[in-house]
Amino acid sequence: MMGMPDLSRHMMAFSPQVPLWCIYLLLAAVTVMTVAGLARRVRGSVWRLLAGLGVIAWLCDPQRITETWHPLPETALIVVDQSASMSERNRGDMARNTAERLQAEMNRVPGLVPRIVTLREAQHGGTRLFGALRQAAADIPPSRLAGAVLITDGEDHDIPASVPDMLDPDDGHGHRTMLPLHVLLTGRGEETDRHLRVLQAPPFAIVGKDVTIRVEIDDQGAPPAPDATTQLTLTQGDGTTFSRPVRIGQPQDITLPVTHPGEMLVGLSAPELPGEVSTRNNHDVIRINGVRDRLRVLLVSGTPNQGERVWRRLLKADPSVDLVHFTILRPPDRDDGTPLSDLALIAFPVNELFQQKIDQFDLIILDGFENRGILPEAYLRNIVNHIRAGGGLLLIGGPEFLTPGSLQDTPLSDILPAHVASGDGMTVRRFRPDLTETGMRHPVTSGLPGAPDRAGAQPGWGPWYRGLRTDSANGEVLMTGPDQQPLLVLDHAGKGRVAFLLSDQAWLWSHGEGGGGPQSELLRRISHWLMKEPELEENQLEAGISAGQMTITRRSVTSGPPPVVHVVAPDGTTQSVTLEPAGNTGLARARLPARQEGIWTVRDDAGHEAFAAPRTEDPVEFADLRATASLLAPMAAATGGGVHWLGDSPQAPSLPQVVMESGHARSTADRFAFPARNAHSVSGQQATSVLPAWAVGLFVLAMLLLAWWRESRS
Repeated sequence: MMGMPDLSRHMMAFSPQVPLWCIYLLLAAVTVMTVAGLARRVRGSVWRLLAGLGVIAWLCDPQRITETWHPLPETALIVVDQSASMSERNRGDMARNTAERLQAEMNRVPGLVPRIVTLREAQHGGTRLFGALRQAAADIPPSRLAGAVLITDGEDHDIPASVPDMLDPDDGHGHRTMLPLHVLLTGRGEETDRHLRVLQAPPFAIVGKDVTIRVEIDDQGAPPAPDATTQLTLTQGDGTTFSRPVRIGQPQDITLPVTHPGEMLVGLSAPELPGEVSTRNNHDVIRINGVRDRLRVLLVSGTPNQGERVWRRLLKADPSVDLVHFTILRPPDRDDGTPLSDLALIAFPVNELFQQKIDQFDLIILDGFENRGILPEAYLRNIVNHIRAGGGLLLIGGPEFLTPGSLQDTPLSDILPAHVASGDGMTVRRFRPDLTETGMRHPVTSGLPGAPDRAGAQPGWGPWYRGLRTDSANGEVLMTGPDQQPLLVLDHAGKGRVAFLLSDQAWLWSHGEGGGGPQSELLRRISHWLMKEPELEENQLEAGISAGQMTITRRSVTSGPPPVVHVVAPDGTTQSVTLEPAGNTGLARARLPARQEGIWTVRDDAGHEAFAAPRTEDPVEFADLRATASLLAPMAAATGGGVHWLGDSPQAPSLPQVVMESGHARSTADRFAFPARNAHSVSGQQATSVLPAWAVGLFVLAMLLLAWWRESRS
C-alpha cells in the first residue's frame, strides 16, 4: 500500500558447489578415516576431522539471505443488500449510507482496502447474499482477502450449511485461516411480521361447484400464543366480502363457490399484527379459472351430408364435449320400400331428447334439418324456451328452408335471427364468403386465418356455390355471401344465443376447394360463442397487470368514440382512462401504472367489469419482512465476526469500530476486527556467503598443521 515502508527479513540457505552425492561421499570418507584413526590411536585424527569438516562446510556454501518485502493491502468486501425487502422502512437508503460511511472508516485503517458490491433485486429465489459474496471474491487472491461485511435486513435465502471456502482459505501448505463475516442490520432490534400463506389453491375448478383452498397465517418473531385466532377476510372480484376465523400458525381449509367461467380473483387479507414491520405480506390474491363441466351437445342432421362429418369430427376432438348425434335417414312421410330393420339403427328418441332431457344440453345443432312432422310444435316450443333460458342453438340452412313447413314456419321463427325469402330463396353460383365491418370486429370472425385486415380487402378463402337469400335479418351479420346477402348471423334470444349459417357448404373449406379456408376454426368459434365462452364475448372488458403496468383492453363490435373506463385501485381511489382504438379490429387499449397490492377493478359506462391483480414476482422475498439476526448470526459467530444493529436513522446509522489485528481477530457487536495476514510481494533479495574461501583455507591449513605437529611428537 502506498506510504507503507518496505520490510525485510533474514534467513539462512545453502548453495552447494558440487552435487550432493559428492558431499555425502566426502563426509562418509572423512568419517571412516577418523574412526579408523581413533581405533588405531593415531594422534592428530581429531584435527584432520576438523579440517575435513571445514572443507565440506565450504563446499555446502552456507549463505545469509536478506529479502525485502513490499506489504500489500488486504481487501474487505462490503455487500450491500438492495433486494425487494430492503424497500421497507427506508432500509435501502440506510444500507447505502452505511456503505459509504463504512468505506470511509476502512480507508483510515492502514493496510485495509474496502470494495463495495451491491446486490440488486432478484427475480426469483429470494435474496442471495452469499452468491454475490462468492462472485465478488473470485478475483481476489485468497491471501489478500481480509473478510466481509453484509449490510442487510438479515433475510437471506442462500446461507450455506458450513463456512464457505472463501472465508476459510487454504494457504497451500495445509494451513487455513478463518476470515470474519460481519453483519450490519438495518434496524434497532428484532422485529415481528405477520405472513399470510396460501398453501394450496387449485388453478382450475368446475363452474357451479365449490373449491377448497388451504391457508395459514404465521406471526413471525412474536412469542407464540396457544390457540390464538384472527379473522381472514376474503374479497371476490365482484366485491363480495366475507370473513373466516383462522388459528395462528395452523393450516385451515376454506371453501369458495365458483360462480362463472374464466378467471376468478379472490383477495385474502389478514389484519395487521400490532407492531409488525409491514402489512405487505398480510395480503394475497389467488386466481382460479372456472371451467364448465362436460358440455353436452345435441347434433341432429336432417339427411346424411358432408357437413355432418365435419361437425362430428370437430366436436369429438374436444375432450370437454359430450356429443349426442342423430341423423334422420328417412322422414316419416316418405316410404321408399326399405325395411325398417335395414334402415333404422335406433329409434329417434324425440320425447326423451326434446321433452325430458332438453335442459341438459348446452348446445343444439340442427344441420339441414327438415321437420316434416318429426318434431311436434310442443317440442319446438320446448327448444325455444330452452334457448331463451340460456341454451345455444345453431342452424345450418340449405334447400330445406325453401319448402313449406320449414323451421322458420314453426315456433322457432320467434328466435331465428334471419328469415329466408319466399320464392327465389336460393342463389346457386360461385362466391367467396366475405366479412362485414361488424364481422371484422366480432371475436367469432375477427382475425380468422386469411381474413382481411382492413375494410374493402378480399379474404383469401376458397369459394362456396350456394347460399340462402333473406328478406330480413335482425341479428348481427358477420359474413356475407352472394350479392352481399347475409351468410352468418348471430343473435341473442333472452338469456340464450342463436347462430344461423345460411349455407350448407362450409365443408368445402375442409376439402381445400379453391385454397380452402378456416372451416374448423370458424365452426369452433361459433359453437364456443353459443356456449358463452368468456374469450368470445362480443363486448368484453379485460385487464391484466404485469411488471407494475396494467393493460386494459375493451372490445366492441360497434364503432364510436374512444371508450372511457374507470379504474378503482385497491385503496379505493378512482381514475378515468380513455382507451386508444387499435385500427378496425374492435379493440381499444390503454396502459397505466398499477403497483398497489390487491384487486383492481375496471368498469366502463356500459356496465362491463374486469378485475386484475399484480403477481408477486418473488414470493420468497416477501415471505418474511422482518429485520432479524437469527439467520446470519450463527455464520458470523462461526467465522469470528460480529453482528451490529444500525438503528432507526437512515441518515445517521450507528457504526462499530473497525480495526486490524495480528493473529486471531477478536470481534464484538461494537468492534469489527479483521486479521492482519501480512500479505506482501518480494521486491528484492541479497545473498552473502557465510564462509569465504580465504577463511576456510586458513582454517583447514591450521588444522592440518596441528595434526602434523601432534603426530610428530609421538
